[in-house]
Amino acid sequence: MVLNPSPEMSARLADRLRTEVLQPIKERLIGKDEIVEVLGVALVAGENAFLLGPPGTGKSALVQELGQRLEGRTFDYLLTRFTEPSELFGPFDLRRLRDGDLVTNTEGMLPEADFVFLDELLNANSAILNSLLLALNERVFRRGRQTSTLPMLLAVGASNRLPEDDALAALFDRFLLRVECQNVADDRLGEVLAAGWSRDQQPASTATIHIDDIRAMRQAVATVDLSAVLPEYENLIRRLRQSGMEISDRRAVRLQRVIAASAVVCGRTAAEPSDLWIARYIWDTPAQQELLASHVDAVQQATRDTATSGQPHPLADLHAPPDAEHLQQQLRTLAAALDQSGQHTAELDKLGLLAARIEWVQPDEARQALREQVARLRQRSQSS
Repeated sequence: MVLNPSPEMSARLADRLRTEVLQPIKERLIGKDEIVEVLGVALVAGENAFLLGPPGTGKSALVQELGQRLEGRTFDYLLTRFTEPSELFGPFDLRRLRDGDLVTNTEGMLPEADFVFLDELLNANSAILNSLLLALNERVFRRGRQTSTLPMLLAVGASNRLPEDDALAALFDRFLLRVECQNVADDRLGEVLAAGWSRDQQPASTATIHIDDIRAMRQAVATVDLSAVLPEYENLIRRLRQSGMEISDRRAVRLQRVIAASAVVCGRTAAEPSDLWIARYIWDTPAQQELLASHVDAVQQATRDTATSGQPHPLADLHAPPDAEHLQQQLRTLAAALDQSGQHTAELDKLGLLAARIEWVQPDEARQALREQVARLRQRSQSS
């Protein structure tokens, strides 16, 4: 393992991660570039990521492809309501149990893994919840008097739903980054079919980069200079809070590591405003994605001319047209909020941001219909 890698070595490792790991996954799984990039940054940052999407959209395939390209210990498990602690953390050592010692045999289980995938995460029951929360948040395993530090660099959780109670919400909160995984658009269906057929004919991918190289990149994250991005980042967090998003101090602090990891993945030693792209993925519900994108894009647009320190991340300029249905849903929510509170500053601020996003909607008919709805809401707020 390389301790305190030089900037040159860190840049070489970043290039290997992109060319030997991330890019091949994109070529094998069509339409998943955005998710692959988020997972790559989460891996380098040592933060957890959550994939939300219906069955059959490639969540498991994505994570398995990533795990197969990392030379390290992996652990994956499909959770059910009846999953027992021993299925994740290992059984008690019967030989030690005869002597009265409650010691867990963790060989090949989650406590020894570098890379963890928990499918159907939100099926977790109360029997395993506390141990999972500690492992995911503090990288510590505790069972009885046994306590050990976990080597886990990245945990990925997946589900087709969001948490419905406080206990599962606490588990969901341990995943800083969240990405939606949906079926690929119909106009790319031919590519999906061809890539899927080709993938079935090819042998399983082999590891191309050692997990210790990822640990070296993680060390480089701690040395990234954030000074150029901190004013914009502070402003972004304030604006998001004023817009109604609940971003705790803990999440705001941890997100700095992910911003720094974006710089490392790009081969840089200093963060720049373009690295704030990753803040698009801290939503609590999918409906917040447009709001996040509006704020992040506004900050990046205001600083675009000054961001010249090096190569920006590929997702820094994500100019995909906003989803008209998501915008429609958010306008309905705002209409209900305005009916209850009248002219409320937070709701009007959200309306302005949504109006800006609407200008990117395609086709023209959908954009015009949304414009008219915004005009009606503004008129209603002025008359209240």
